[in-house]
Amino acid sequence: MALRIGVLGTGHFGRFHALKLAARGVLAGVHDADPQRAAMVAAECGTQARDAAGLIEASDAVIVAVPTAFHHAHALQAIAAGRHLFVEKPIAATVPQAEAILRGARDRGLVLQVGHIERYSAAIRTLRASGAEQGALAFEATRVAPFRPRSLDVSVVLDLMIHDLDLVLTLAASPLVEVRAVGRRVMSEHPDFAVAQLRFGSGAAATVTASRVSIALERRLRVMGPLGETRVDFLARSIERIRPGGAEPVANMSGWGIDRATWTEHDSLEAEQAAFIASIEGGAPVEASGEAGLAALDAALRVERAIAGGD
Repeated sequence: MALRIGVLGTGHFGRFHALKLAARGVLAGVHDADPQRAAMVAAECGTQARDAAGLIEASDAVIVAVPTAFHHAHALQAIAAGRHLFVEKPIAATVPQAEAILRGARDRGLVLQVGHIERYSAAIRTLRASGAEQGALAFEATRVAPFRPRSLDVSVVLDLMIHDLDLVLTLAASPLVEVRAVGRRVMSEHPDFAVAQLRFGSGAAATVTASRVSIALERRLRVMGPLGETRVDFLARSIERIRPGGAEPVANMSGWGIDRATWTEHDSLEAEQAAFIASIEGGAPVEASGEAGLAALDAALRVERAIAGGD
């Protein structure tokens, strides 16, 4: 019998999840606390709007795309029913909640994937294939955007910065040992911009900047180490790397050169959904695992505490 996946939450990301799953022919239905919104998305996807318990019962797996405060309750409800689970980022509102989700999924032998979508982007795939992070000692990540009245139930740290926290944790591949940060509220009840400085057990360091009250979009990543520097401009779709043996010679740097590359965009949401399905149907390893989600959440909450002056 074909796999059936339900979507809990039909807001911005939930709606996109439902549309993609409907196109795959695996959407079991949708649920939302707002019945009118659920009905609208259900009609758009050619499916049914159900109550949460009924949708979980009708599904083999569920995607939790409700507001962060409700991730824990819905995830545990799905786990209790023995359903595989995809939870949008952040995995939960607190570390103990995240640990309970991990423990429940592990004890039931269920797939648990977290919505750290950048892991599945063409840009990061290209960066990882280059091996640029090997031996890296410093990272700089910038993710800023003009204000939009969306996801204001959480800070910019849990809304935007957590994407880059997940990336630098993965690239550094070392325990996070120190966090310093500043940030301020501007348009919401939570910090709307933040700058965090991270230090890892390996001695590597990272500076991560996020803002949802910026003049314009900007998304960049720099990776630096003894084997050179790599710069990724996500908006320009460009990767530049200076390294020994690079293609374009560099003046006054004998033997060094610059490699330039680009990538062909793909649908990252489709890619992460495909990975989720592959893990369920074929046992493929889960890249954006519950453990990765917990690590990113822990880092994000440490940044928030540092902003508040409590870390």
